[in-house]
Amino acid sequence: MKPRNREFVAGYLRASVRLLPFALGALAVSAFSSAAYGESTVTILHTNDFHSRVEPISKYDSPCSAEDNTAGECFGGYARLVTAITEARLRNPDALLVDGGDQFQGSLFYTYYKGKAAAEIMNTLQYDGMTVGNHEFDDGPEVLREFIDNVDFPVVMSNADVSQEPALANKIMKSTVVEKAGERYGIIGLTPQDTNELASPGKNVTFSDPVAAVQGEVDELTEQGIKRIIVLSHSGYELDKRVAAETTGVDVIVGGHTNTLLSNINERAAGPYPTMVGKTAVVQAYAYGKFVGELSVTFDDAGEIVEATGEPISIDGTVSEDADIVARVAELAKPLDKIRNKIVAETAAVIEGNRDVCRVQECQMGNLVADALLDRVKDQGVSIAIMNSGGLRASIDQGEVTMGEVLTVLPFQNTLSTFDVSGADVIAALENGVSQVEEVKGRFPQVAGLTFKWDPTQPANQGRIVEVKVHKDGQWQAIDPEASYSVVSNNYVRGGGDGYDVFADNARNVYDFGPNVEDVVSDYLAANAPYSPTIDGRISQ
Repeated sequence: MKPRNREFVAGYLRASVRLLPFALGALAVSAFSSAAYGESTVTILHTNDFHSRVEPISKYDSPCSAEDNTAGECFGGYARLVTAITEARLRNPDALLVDGGDQFQGSLFYTYYKGKAAAEIMNTLQYDGMTVGNHEFDDGPEVLREFIDNVDFPVVMSNADVSQEPALANKIMKSTVVEKAGERYGIIGLTPQDTNELASPGKNVTFSDPVAAVQGEVDELTEQGIKRIIVLSHSGYELDKRVAAETTGVDVIVGGHTNTLLSNINERAAGPYPTMVGKTAVVQAYAYGKFVGELSVTFDDAGEIVEATGEPISIDGTVSEDADIVARVAELAKPLDKIRNKIVAETAAVIEGNRDVCRVQECQMGNLVADALLDRVKDQGVSIAIMNSGGLRASIDQGEVTMGEVLTVLPFQNTLSTFDVSGADVIAALENGVSQVEEVKGRFPQVAGLTFKWDPTQPANQGRIVEVKVHKDGQWQAIDPEASYSVVSNNYVRGGGDGYDVFADNARNVYDFGPNVEDVVSDYLAANAPYSPTIDGRISQ
């Protein structure tokens, strides 16, 4: 799809009329500062983890009704992003716009259009560059290649070797140089080193240490005379701080992957915006289009940061929706409406599916999905369900539940998978599940048919799991490491995704081709409507 440049320009001109006096004043101040001090300032606008949230979303990151949107209670969406970025560019006409990855996956817009809708949106917004998130590999290298062919900006990834993958060889650069207002900026990409566990890059793509990869590109860019260097990192807040501390020459790291909100005014922020690590400014702007980062960086003549300030822009109901883009979104949505508007059930309360909860402890959405999986196959002798929290992508509001909401929670089209493993393998799987809880990783297990206790003070994969019980003969009994148990999960986890290699290596009597998980959950909700969310202590410390 080609970008709708006429609509974008029209929106830009409308905003220009409103903000021209402010923009001229800002330009005058900027010009005075540069002339007086020999310094130059650039604004970096940035997004991350948009996850195909083309339409407005609720405070729970799930679909938002038309009524709530009209009432100003929704966030984000393509049409608001156009307005917010247009107005930010009026304040700073030479701003860079970059993305920290994971444009793919998360709504029916991705399920139906794959990367085509994302390419259209990003072209319309006129991005200057992005890095590759792990979800850009969800449907393999070919879908990523099609996206790259359709965008008008560079896609960068320094810590991956794609030379042996025909679909991507010579298509993804490790770094690039972008020029704005006469200044050149080096842009380096980073992708999670464990992407082969998180997605489907294929055997021809390999990933390497991020610190060494970044430093290698910094050195090459420096040799070319590039003094201002920005890393687009889909690697998480903690790793970004490590890269900042262990490399030299990086000025700004624009992050993603952990959906981290950095802010100086929001009480939910995980840290300040920017987070300074030495002379490097680290930023991230939550996810789903709820915020656009706006960082102002002043450099001296040597390319050193003199000052870095800013605050993410909240894309809430006070940001108007561009009318032309609203019409375009409606056009894109037409093929999806029949599927997602179908009411499948009702819930008596909000079903909590927030990643910050589900990736560290038992959560309502995890219990729902695990219970649904186990219920579907219990008559086959299956007694344990294990669901990775990374497969849970949103909460569900109280009231009527549509298929669109279920698909927002479970967008990956995974299939139900059954298999047999030993009790020892179940314990090992749970050890993997709690091994990266400090990093809020998606491998954290939500379970049914068993309970477990774990000790976060123990080293990862070295005895964090202290008790596991299974339901047998009408009572809870300690799991027998030597016994065989029938387990249900999704095909991604069964195949070793999220570090569950023990299932890929040791599973017997495997069947990976059951119904789609979203259909299983939809049917379970319908059978138990109105569904009441529960927390019953199946996971404890």
